[in-house]
Amino acid sequence: MSNRAIIQLSHITKQYPGVVALDDISLEIREGEILALAGENGAGKSTLIKTIAGAITPSSGTIGINNREYGSLSPAQAREAGVSVIYQEFNLVNELSVTDNIFLGEYKMKGLVLDKKAMRRKTEEVFRQLDIHISPDTLVKDLSVAYQQMVEIAKAIAKNAKILIMDEPSAPLTGQEVENMFRVVSTLKKAGVTFIYITHRLEEIFRISDRIAVMRDGKLITVRNTKDINEDELVRLMIGRELTGTYPKHEMKETDDIVLKIDGLTGNGLKDISLEVRKGEILGIGGLVGAGRTELAEMLFGIVHPERGSIAVNGKPVSIQKPLDAIRSGIALVPEDRKRHGALLHLSIQQNISIPSLPGLSKMTFIHSGREQKLVDQYMKALRIKAPDSRQLVKNLSGGNQQKVVLAKWLAMEPDLILFDEPTRGIDIGAKFEIYQIMTELVKKGKAIIMISSEMPELIGMSDRIVILRNGRLTGYLKKGEFDQEQIMRYASLS
Repeated sequence: MSNRAIIQLSHITKQYPGVVALDDISLEIREGEILALAGENGAGKSTLIKTIAGAITPSSGTIGINNREYGSLSPAQAREAGVSVIYQEFNLVNELSVTDNIFLGEYKMKGLVLDKKAMRRKTEEVFRQLDIHISPDTLVKDLSVAYQQMVEIAKAIAKNAKILIMDEPSAPLTGQEVENMFRVVSTLKKAGVTFIYITHRLEEIFRISDRIAVMRDGKLITVRNTKDINEDELVRLMIGRELTGTYPKHEMKETDDIVLKIDGLTGNGLKDISLEVRKGEILGIGGLVGAGRTELAEMLFGIVHPERGSIAVNGKPVSIQKPLDAIRSGIALVPEDRKRHGALLHLSIQQNISIPSLPGLSKMTFIHSGREQKLVDQYMKALRIKAPDSRQLVKNLSGGNQQKVVLAKWLAMEPDLILFDEPTRGIDIGAKFEIYQIMTELVKKGKAIIMISSEMPELIGMSDRIVILRNGRLTGYLKKGEFDQEQIMRYASLS
């Protein structure tokens, strides 16, 4: 890393009607460094990187890249200046080959025809540089998410990107895939590539970054050398307040009240799963990606019905063939992908929360608007959903508030058992703590929770008991006093 500033932001401000998204940001980013951009959802991180990438025009201020100053950038100018962004949702064409994707829109020509050999050679050259083992002829649709991400990185390098912005790059990856990504990032850093790295995973910030720029409410709060700050101080700077412990404390009361009992459940990749969940308990489900955790939630919620085995809720056998059967049995699902399966993004908060409860809010074909509004207001207040009012579209909320809307929708139905599949994925540290508090309050009221989590600290910190799955089978069971990260990993990786 050199001390030369490759990017110089000077007094960048971005205003929208009634909102200051960026408030007088001045920041230097050094050549060959990894700068972590930290802050809660809504802090202004995405607006800032889109400004650097030319997708947003600032209201005032200047952007300097390689000593050339711009009042604003077009996306083409940003690319010409060496800026490339890898967003959470990849910009790839599934039906085309890896090589075609890397050169899409900027094909190499030989006269009037495509120079396919030259493009393939360049693709192989970049892959060798990055130590990536992918055939240039493979169709993107046949690649895993991790390899698709590698193609995005290779595409940027093939186009001579010198500034690479990565937005939540590890969110869809497994542990080993994250390690592979770090290896590629390290290779490029040594070659002089500059990184702006955004993640909600604090352990990644401390592992990979040279400096940390902290944003809050559109303002740049501070820039620190990573080695000069600890996690507690970073969290305080990000959220503007102290968190009293990462996980709320709760003690499960011993009870014989079994809310869910499954016996020999088989199907959807699961093999002979038996377990119980008691009233007032958080049962954690651990295991590696593909172990069968989400598949279990899908079966309990009726998305897939079992081939054999039995399910009982509150001591009564139930047949769950579809989600409506699960809802009527008192089971709710807060899914992993809230944007695709949890929330109706183009509808309002009010519509999202009230939809499952409409039968009880309606008479004939008329909705009792007063009762609907009272219900929505109750859960917006209880879950501390941050929005001007209930008419706000869900797509305009932060990730944490979207998750709260999904949760409010189901809590309004008064379920006995709530399935949380990766409850805090993509959510900032402050919103995570609020979700944990809500979960703790629910079990104190006697609700039962099944929590699926890939984050080991979350699994250990929130669970009363943990069961571990591998290849569709239950391989381990631990009580609270027995929780041990190494033991969980052993159960998860048993052959």
